[in-house]
Amino acid sequence: MELLSQYGLFLAKIVTVVVAIAVIAVLIVNLTQRKRQRGELRVTNLSEQYKEMQESMSASLLDEHQQKQWHKAQKKKHKQEAKTAKAQAKLGEKADSGKPRVWVLDFKGSMDAHEVNSLREEITAVLSVAKPQDQVVLRLESPGGVVHGYGLAASQLQRIRDRQIPLTVTVDKVAASGGYMMACVADKIVSAPFAIIGSIGVVAQVPNFNRFLKSKDIDIELHTAGQYKRTLTLLGENTEEGRQKFREDLNETHLLFKDFVKRMRPSLDIDQVATGEHWYGSQALHNGLIDVVSTSDEWLLGLMEGREVLNVRFLQRKKLMDRFTGSAADSADRLLQRWWQRGQQPLS
Repeated sequence: MELLSQYGLFLAKIVTVVVAIAVIAVLIVNLTQRKRQRGELRVTNLSEQYKEMQESMSASLLDEHQQKQWHKAQKKKHKQEAKTAKAQAKLGEKADSGKPRVWVLDFKGSMDAHEVNSLREEITAVLSVAKPQDQVVLRLESPGGVVHGYGLAASQLQRIRDRQIPLTVTVDKVAASGGYMMACVADKIVSAPFAIIGSIGVVAQVPNFNRFLKSKDIDIELHTAGQYKRTLTLLGENTEEGRQKFREDLNETHLLFKDFVKRMRPSLDIDQVATGEHWYGSQALHNGLIDVVSTSDEWLLGLMEGREVLNVRFLQRKKLMDRFTGSAADSADRLLQRWWQRGQQPLS
């Protein structure tokens, strides 16, 4: 018995030491991360990527002897370019192609639109160097979400228009509800033929467990200061007055949504399209919701002639704990989006 007691005490000491080491490691990691920058800005030259792909495909069509000659010429060319760049760097000259630039941003929105944190950094970075002859293309994918989140995202895009820099939004899959709120800020909206567009409406639902709790003889007390501090609740008994106020708030939000879209696209028959319905790209063109039917790939390829196309991404650094909790939240969010899309769309 004494042996078991000593063994248990020994295990307790080991566990204590391991936990202490783990806590110290977490503290060190957090302190290290605080010292780092909040994120990293990455710029990718899409024009160069396309050019390299094109050259690689052209080389693959040559015979073996021609391929050897081509690779030799490419090696010589790259060596000369590196030599020129080095000479310019020594003289303090900036390497500038002189071509107008197309700044490409990506926004794949979730229900809470937390991606706006990266979007605001990307837009700030682009506006710090963009010239009047440049333009911005946003590749957008979102079924919408919370009003305040997507309202902020739309306001971030408005910063580009306020600087008189042409803004194009391309949609390959979906820009509905809050997603369309963002898209309509653009000077031009480009949509793939079968992309989902529109859904200018507002929806909210609240489950209520009051009857279930009553059946279990559980009372819920809710105290508020202010007549409409709570309209509908999860656990308390909802009133018809509260329901009416909740519907009024929804209608008011819908009216703000409609006014915003109408202000961004004055030629749009807002009463015809603000019914909460959605359309495919070709139908959306007929209704005036978009301007061009095309994929984002085709649109960007068309812009590469005489322009330099650059993709800008801001990658946020996540804390150690956020990496675990964030991945679970993202999975749940993607599941909700899939349910929404399946519930709204027929399967083919």
